[in-house]
Amino acid sequence: MLKGLKIGFGFGLASAVITTLGLMVGLAASTQSKLAIIGGIVMIAIADSFSDSLGIHIAKESEGNFSKKQVWQATLFTLLFKMIFAASFLIPIIFLPIYPAIYVSLVWGAVVLIFQSLKLAENNNSKAVKVIIEHLAIATFVIVVNYYLGGLIANLGWN
Repeated sequence: MLKGLKIGFGFGLASAVITTLGLMVGLAASTQSKLAIIGGIVMIAIADSFSDSLGIHIAKESEGNFSKKQVWQATLFTLLFKMIFAASFLIPIIFLPIYPAIYVSLVWGAVVLIFQSLKLAENNNSKAVKVIIEHLAIATFVIVVNYYLGGLIANLGWN
């Protein structure tokens, strides 16, 4: 597989899942507004995708061991995969009530991360269970923190 494609897929997918789920759960806890959640997902799919792509671009350029072509492949594939996977969370939020949509999104995100972890473990000859647990633990931490931050913001009554 192309080096740039692997980087873009791995980073874009993980970032999309963790960032989008954290935002969705936090916004649901603070606003209970589908419109706010949809707006947040769209903003992640656009603004955060471009931001992460630039971050990958600069990081890979600064490493100095990537060709210009590989840097641009990583940049563009990060943008593409981040946008696609972030936008995929719009489907349940548009068609389901908020909390069932959040639960479906959590399952979807876990499935995506498990798939990515299995492929990563296979490619690196690592124990799949260890990689899956590590990645799901990080995602869970982000989601739980955002849930409580959303609740705190709601309780402060900033509206």
